[in-house]
Amino acid sequence: MIELKGKSVLIHDGEIKRREAANRAYLMKLDSDHLLFNYKLEAGRYTGRDIPKGAHGGWETPVCQLRGHFLGHWLSAAAMHYFKTGDPELKAKIEVIIEELAECQKDNGGQWVGPIPEKYLHWITKGKNVWAPQYNLHKLLMGLVDVYQYVGNVKALEIADLFADWFVEWSKGFSREQFDRILDVETGGMLEVWADLLHITGKDKYKILLERYYRSRLFQPLLEGKDPLTNMHANTTIPEVLGSARAYEVTGEKRWMDIVEAYWNCAVTERGYLATGGQTSGEVWMPKMKMKARLGDKNQEHCTVYNMIRLAEFLFRHSANPAYAQYIEYNIYNGIMAQAYFQEYHLNGNKHQYPHTGLLTYFLPMKAGLRKDWSTETDSFFCCHGTMVQANAAWNRGLYYQDGDGIYICQYFDSEVTADMGGASVRIQQQQDRLSGSLMNSSNTSGYQGINEITANQENIPPYRKYDFVVHTKEPKAFAVHCRIPEWIMSEAFVYVNGVLHGKTAESGQFYSIRRDWKDGDKITLIFPIGIQFISLPEDKQMGAFRYGPEVLAGIAEEERILFVDSEDVASEIEMENEREWGSWRFFFKTVNQDPSIQLRRIRDIGYEPYQIYYKVKNSDCNQNRRS
Repeated sequence: MIELKGKSVLIHDGEIKRREAANRAYLMKLDSDHLLFNYKLEAGRYTGRDIPKGAHGGWETPVCQLRGHFLGHWLSAAAMHYFKTGDPELKAKIEVIIEELAECQKDNGGQWVGPIPEKYLHWITKGKNVWAPQYNLHKLLMGLVDVYQYVGNVKALEIADLFADWFVEWSKGFSREQFDRILDVETGGMLEVWADLLHITGKDKYKILLERYYRSRLFQPLLEGKDPLTNMHANTTIPEVLGSARAYEVTGEKRWMDIVEAYWNCAVTERGYLATGGQTSGEVWMPKMKMKARLGDKNQEHCTVYNMIRLAEFLFRHSANPAYAQYIEYNIYNGIMAQAYFQEYHLNGNKHQYPHTGLLTYFLPMKAGLRKDWSTETDSFFCCHGTMVQANAAWNRGLYYQDGDGIYICQYFDSEVTADMGGASVRIQQQQDRLSGSLMNSSNTSGYQGINEITANQENIPPYRKYDFVVHTKEPKAFAVHCRIPEWIMSEAFVYVNGVLHGKTAESGQFYSIRRDWKDGDKITLIFPIGIQFISLPEDKQMGAFRYGPEVLAGIAEEERILFVDSEDVASEIEMENEREWGSWRFFFKTVNQDPSIQLRRIRDIGYEPYQIYYKVKNSDCNQNRRS
């Protein structure tokens, strides 16, 4: 199965386009000289007496041992943006940066091009404490490879290939035991980039590096069915397994796939995950099916969200199992959207002193009464800044796949895909019909409005999501369309073709397949019943979170609230309010019986307010007895 991406997939969803534009603007706003500063410093190409005015801070300061890591992420993100848009300004900026990196490599002796000194790697071989130098250097290698693959810049590949020679020479003098100890110091995605370079160049040196970077101390216990992950730093291990995934694709050797499957089984299947899709606390894996004691201030590191989405995408591509696509959907809405490029979901009259936007929050706290901690544009640059710009450069990926004569629809956002089906070009347009009836989208209430019967038929927000897909083809073409039925549907899903019921299913978490001779203008309509569900913790059925479809709801709360409910149907305690604004449905929620009531919003709409996601639920009689 192949992922359809690049210019073959166009995004039309307004919210995603906003995030793409914000990400592109951020990439362009960052000064190239500041991005390159630590590289120039290391290569002796900066001669000033002071740090330049406006230089990047945080992890990018020249006294931080991870300095320079962000440029690699920047190159990857800019390359992905260019790949789907052909943006000439981004390409020009990429080329200037690559040219300067080539000069830095020359001045460093022809191989080394890192923003840190070589001795950092010599120090870790001696057991000296250095903060993850290979993790740092991997980012540049990744960025160079992406610039070659997505922009076609040959010089970027040449720089990476010469840099790899340094690692071949450095790593050859150690025994297996000695190098295993070196691999215990976070290596990032080194294994993945060696696999990429083996695929691109075919050079034997990358086969050597693949074997040297085989992390047996992690992989072997996984293959034996043990649990090496509980309380283990999560984002040290995920990139290593992404490396195994890429090594499988490049070499075809089953041992690499065995590692990936064993890792997913240990990290996800047996461990479970939060209602948001996240699985970490304090940057480490939580115990299997035991999350209650880990609801804290450092849940769901953004890097782990992004990298686990990548791992799920790989497994979906090689299995067509819709469970992986469902996992991705939860993490998109409640991770990628909830933790970056926040823009206030405006409530008129709600005066406050908070900013209306937010760039990035490293973590998504699950402890009641805490807040998202937003970073700055140039004074933070922790690891998640890098995965943020990459994630928001890749919005047109993971939506559609092709397997022979079948198209798989995995995510539901307004978009379109073009695919080659046996020599014929087929285009499918996806659009959500929000069933609001009115096209009015401004406050011009005295303006002309056409009469639309939908506005009366849909008196309240519909209890279902409706998605339309229109097929465009020059001549009739036989192929299959496989539509993912989400896990979160409340009852039977209905599928129509050209307005006629094709079928229905109450089995969520599967693909519904339609195979026929398609003609231009044929239309598929999906009806997904949506509502509020209470998602309990695995070890405490009386404590849980609320999801509206795939989206987690967060209550605005300064301190923890306990819910006292009358019914066993806990989800009925939450209802919608303030549901309509001009021509749009809105998403505000509140509790029914609490005193005072709790206002809830989608977690992606929470900015600077203190909030609560997980609630302890008690019978309302307990509350009455407590008051009396």
